[in-house]
Amino acid sequence: METEFTPWLSLGGGMLIGASAVMLMATNGRIAGISGLTSRIFARASDSEARGVSALFVLGLLLAAPLWRLASGAWPVQTVPDSPILMAVAGALVGFGATYGNGCTSGHGVCGISRGSARSIVATVTFMTTAIATVFITRHLIGA
Repeated sequence: METEFTPWLSLGGGMLIGASAVMLMATNGRIAGISGLTSRIFARASDSEARGVSALFVLGLLLAAPLWRLASGAWPVQTVPDSPILMAVAGALVGFGATYGNGCTSGHGVCGISRGSARSIVATVTFMTTAIATVFITRHLIGA
């Protein structure tokens, strides 16, 4: 599977992610970890302000692709495996990892590292190493 190298779009996207994480922390004192924000929407004990802020943040994520379409005239290109079994296994592993690691890539990788959290640095090194190994195995050994 070939992927397109888009350094300027990637830089711009990274800057928007960083800016949104800073704005959420500055205005609401919340870490922009998507698994935490999403779980806060559905939590029974969550206060209504936290639930509302979390819902708006996640809604912004969901609106990103339609807004891109409005701005550029084309849907963003996304490539995903066509195997439902592979997708189910991958989703289960991500869910397990986010639960076991007390956070997801956005919470640990974007917010945790920027706060100097040792736990987040270890978590980020772990999931990045696993991601690199997975891509190497699937592309170069399996040939998927």
